[in-house]
Amino acid sequence: MSYVLRMSRFNQILTIHRAQKCIGMLQAQSFHNRELIGKREVVGFGFNGSYMYFDAAAMPYPAIRFREETDEMKRLREKEKNDWKQLSLEEKKKLYRHSFCLTLSEVEAPTGEWKIQLAIVFFTISLALYYFAFARKNFYGPLPETMTPEGKQRTRDLEILYKTNPIFGLASKFDYEKGDWK
Repeated sequence: MSYVLRMSRFNQILTIHRAQKCIGMLQAQSFHNRELIGKREVVGFGFNGSYMYFDAAAMPYPAIRFREETDEMKRLREKEKNDWKQLSLEEKKKLYRHSFCLTLSEVEAPTGEWKIQLAIVFFTISLALYYFAFARKNFYGPLPETMTPEGKQRTRDLEILYKTNPIFGLASKFDYEKGDWK
């Protein structure tokens, strides 16, 4: 048998082995955490195929029911298979609460969590301002003389005297013939 044929056969066996390994992994994942859900019924794929229950408006159908099956719920499930007009409003609510913890309006209702987040933001800003004031007082020296009002006036006078930036700058707004501002 030639080398090319042997490598081709080896690649086929390797591909089959990889496929079997992937299938085995998928089967293992499909039963992963199955013991954690107890006797709750699996009713859908859920989030990434995992068996967990959580209420979210973006994904309104969880993978498992909210509560475990009881004898009362079994009777209601049998009654549910017939005409729904025979069910009372209380029984319909029990069926819903067996499958779901919250309604979509309850999920989307405001929780007041924004208040805590806003308090954290304000606390962080106040901490930053306190650090800034502390650093300005203890780490930096005094401001230069040019930052005082007299120093700023002297700097303006020098810019006019030396005709600094005569096209767009301060000197362009000064009339040198009259000795006053335009």
